[in-house]
Amino acid sequence: MKNNNVSGSRRARGQRILSGRRKRLIKQRAITILPSALLALFFLGVTALICTKIPDPAARTATSVTVALLYIPACAALTVLTSALKAHRSFILDRSDKATDTAVLDALLNHRRPIVIFDEGGIIRWINNSFASVCVEGEEAVGASVAEICGFTAEDVLSPDSEEGYDYHRFGRQWGVKGYHLTLDSRRCIMAFFNDRTEVSSLYMQIQNESPVVCYIMIDNLEELMQYVQEQYRTIAGEVETVLKSWAESVGGIFREYEKERYMFIFEARHLEEFAERRFDILDRVREVRVGDGSMPVTISMGLSGGFGNLADKERAAKAALDMALQRGGDQAVIRRGGALEFYGGKSKGVSKRTKVRARVIANALAVAISKSSNVLVMGHAGADFDSLGACVGIARLAIFCGVRVNIIVNDRDPNLARALAMLKATPDLSSVFIGASDAQDTITSETLLVICDVNNREKFESPEIADNVLSTVIIDHHRKTAEYPINPIITYIEPSASSACELVTEILEQSIPTDSLPKEEADMIFAGILLDTRRFTRNTHTRTFSAALYLRGEGADPADTEELFKTDLRDFMSEARFESDVMLYRTAIAVSVASGGGELTALDRVSAAKAADKLLSVDGVEASFVICPLDGYVHISARSAGEINVQLIAEKIGGGGRFDVAATQMTGVTVAEAKQMLLDAIDSYLDEE
Repeated sequence: MKNNNVSGSRRARGQRILSGRRKRLIKQRAITILPSALLALFFLGVTALICTKIPDPAARTATSVTVALLYIPACAALTVLTSALKAHRSFILDRSDKATDTAVLDALLNHRRPIVIFDEGGIIRWINNSFASVCVEGEEAVGASVAEICGFTAEDVLSPDSEEGYDYHRFGRQWGVKGYHLTLDSRRCIMAFFNDRTEVSSLYMQIQNESPVVCYIMIDNLEELMQYVQEQYRTIAGEVETVLKSWAESVGGIFREYEKERYMFIFEARHLEEFAERRFDILDRVREVRVGDGSMPVTISMGLSGGFGNLADKERAAKAALDMALQRGGDQAVIRRGGALEFYGGKSKGVSKRTKVRARVIANALAVAISKSSNVLVMGHAGADFDSLGACVGIARLAIFCGVRVNIIVNDRDPNLARALAMLKATPDLSSVFIGASDAQDTITSETLLVICDVNNREKFESPEIADNVLSTVIIDHHRKTAEYPINPIITYIEPSASSACELVTEILEQSIPTDSLPKEEADMIFAGILLDTRRFTRNTHTRTFSAALYLRGEGADPADTEELFKTDLRDFMSEARFESDVMLYRTAIAVSVASGGGELTALDRVSAAKAADKLLSVDGVEASFVICPLDGYVHISARSAGEINVQLIAEKIGGGGRFDVAATQMTGVTVAEAKQMLLDAIDSYLDEE
């Protein structure tokens, strides 16, 4: 409102100035034209009078000529007189303008705000007393460069980002500088006004620093670890609470336990950046608390709210951040600032939950959601593998059991899935279930349910457009969550501790459908997914993995038949060798390989790259492996870990994701050499942070 009033007063003042200029112009023209017109009228009147008084024509003519001759010197005399009057008036006006200019300059010279005038070349032409007092150069600033003295250019102050002007720090103060054009001695210049914003900025920083931050903390693996040493539960929980309480007291925060193994911590925002700079070393201090023989560390997950907002908003943001930390496997801190997320920690592998309570709850909720929908669409990630396809087949079986029409969105031209799709399409229930993304668009209604398996990153979906168009979605995945969703899914089942998405889906089927109702081909496909992601039960396995395998075996899954799906031809075998002949050992324990031999690579080689990454872990001393595979239009990188290095965190630094020991990324717009260098930089960053 204040700005509108100021703008209105400026317009009114401008209109008054224009009106005054018009009046002065009219007066000047009147002074020039009016005397000549009056003189002409006078002589015409005299001539007319003579003509009426003198009857003799000859005498009238002679008299008229005499009057006309007198008119010429009269005009000359009038011109001289008018010029004298103009000169006198101009002298008076000049004296008035000079007096006005002097008064304006005196006012600017003594103005409380610093003012500087510089020309278009950036040379300072004039400064006022206030500027001389704040500028260290003082009067010597005149004639110097405004960029060197003031630290800004004409473009900075003439095109500010805000009404306050160009905001910057100089002369030990915070300023808002606004520039205006003017003419000085027939030269175009810029007059810059300095507005001291130091106190306002200081007050803003104080409010920002004292703003409360809400932090939720949860001991995320103590209950699972206590199954081995139950009698030490209270002792271990007390040790962790002591560490956390000491940390909270060090910054004057409020620390309270609000539920078993769950805490709330409120502190001033000034300490949030300190925690981030130290990369939340409290995670390492808690990890030093060991269970049993000292080999099993206790870990915590933290969710924090940064930025402004009321306490209720911050509390909701902190809870969402904690959920993200847990869905990424725990042992980490997640800061939520508006819509952005920051991740710290994540050094430990997720601990498997020892009960199937959550699986039963998810199974019931999913069955209800499927039953309420008009049709179900199921899809995995782009470049689907056996785990993605097997999980989709399991969800399709649940939809068929619920009596709801179902389709699986898949690229049926993918050569890696040719053998598996041929087996599945030969079954009566799945013969017409598989469709492409374009056909799936025609099946979407307001009551369609979309179930996404083995992926939680929209960019990696088989069809992101389908996900954008469906109102109700469900996500089932075992990879660590990497981002928030534009529309929250109705069910989110992300278990980074699970070996595979097929393991999660198997538990859902076990809780939902009757025994002996899963066809053998579907059981083989789901079993193949578990075999793939566990490398035939050699990596990331636990009791739940074998329990799922036992259920599938009981439903007819045959390991011998499943093994047929993994067979490769001679070309694939030779393709794997291309990735194993050009290997470098980086930072003593990380193997990095690039396809050798030249020639174009295909989608089949992506699978060969993953297999090569697995094989590289068998080399003595290799803790992690990365295989770079250049494909059509992008560079694919497969990552594997032996259990000490978190390849998921490394992959996230270059736009990928996954879980602790298996990850991948796809990079577009870069060469193989550039992708390799970005990978090495990400590895350096991860190891340096460690």
